[in-house]
Amino acid sequence: MLVALSRTLQLRNLSWSRVVLQNRSSSIYSKPPKTKIGPGQSFFIMSVFAVALLLPAGWILHHLPEYRHRPPAPPS
Repeated sequence: MLVALSRTLQLRNLSWSRVVLQNRSSSIYSKPPKTKIGPGQSFFIMSVFAVALLLPAGWILHHLPEYRHRPPAPPS
């Protein structure tokens, strides 16, 4: 029963994908963008991506000694 349900869902998803891809008014474009992005905007976006990727790793590496430090065992 589970296999039949899974197969039905796969066929439904496949037919939906076919409808979306064959639709002429879909939002998939094959032309280049109408407006070009300047070097300043490109630099800004690349900087934001770099900070977003490197900041968490830098935070973890900076605080690594604190993470390694174990608090003393509670008195018994």
